Amino acid sequence: MTIRTDWTLDEVHAIYNQPVLELVTQAAAIHAETQATGEVQVCTLLSVKTGGCPEDCAYCPQAARYHTGVQAHKLLPDAEVLASAQRAKDSGSTRFCMGAAWREIRDNRDFDRVLGMVEQVNGLGLEVCCTLGMLNEYQAERLKQAGLYAYNHNLDTSREKYDDIITTRTYDDRLNTLEHVRKAGISVCSGGIIGLGETDEDRIAMLHTLATLPAHPESVPVNALVPVAGTPLADQPRVSVWEMLRMIATARILMPHTMVRLSAGRQEMPVTEQALCFLAGANSIFSGEKLLTTPNPDFDADKQMFALLGLKPRKSFKDVPEGATVLGRGAAVEA
Repeated sequence: MTIRTDWTLDEVHAIYNQPVLELVTQAAAIHAETQATGEVQVCTLLSVKTGGCPEDCAYCPQAARYHTGVQAHKLLPDAEVLASAQRAKDSGSTRFCMGAAWREIRDNRDFDRVLGMVEQVNGLGLEVCCTLGMLNEYQAERLKQAGLYAYNHNLDTSREKYDDIITTRTYDDRLNTLEHVRKAGISVCSGGIIGLGETDEDRIAMLHTLATLPAHPESVPVNALVPVAGTPLADQPRVSVWEMLRMIATARILMPHTMVRLSAGRQEMPVTEQALCFLAGANSIFSGEKLLTTPNPDFDADKQMFALLGLKPRKSFKDVPEGATVLGRGAAVEA
């Protein structure tokens, strides 16, 4: 299958607006051709530094300017992070993501500590991901040297809608961070959130931006807004499964080899709705009781769902060629 990064906005529009059953059928066929069906990447996300963020993202309970009841804390002790990573691995996760509520990485003691966490979690044989805000080329290189496998930096929405949601950094700031991550040889994880009050045109435009990057992101999280009291978007209605299906199926068609992650909002989705999303091409989830600060299905619930649907966890480092040098890779393959 030819992988394209030259999609036109009209093409994406036509794909997205197909009758939903035709869209899902097309996406399922592409998924079967390019991915191991029945295999789902299980990821766990831990907030290693919570709250007190200076940004104004309208959806985020960690912004210092909103009164959401989130208790701010500094970086967790290394031992606590490592213990959480081990629990995640023991529960079936193969990717461990650490998030810090920072606007950007600063070259200081806290960043040095995060680099140490990356090294230690990598030593467990897990794919290590971080989401730490904006970074420059030098910082991306340091994370790569520490053994970071993936970096998450979401676009959130379309360029046109963006200023309604965030004013403390620009859309191009986000794209520049993705460029630095890619240049360092780190796997790019970038997606967005639906339910922010955006239109279908905004959703189509965001998918078009992701699918026309110089290379497709290796992971695209599709998040449904989890409204949090105290944020400007607290009263937004719940996103329907049909909206999620359109996003997931379109992402799968545009980016056939990408891991499409069914992310935030899964707590409100019954197994039947999640099964439809897997059919439409989703092949990655976050498992564990929290996504940073919002609720998420726990490991036991996901194990029951996997058993019911006949799903199996994807092995870590599966896309790394045999013989390639990747810190932690050997331990992951042997696990």
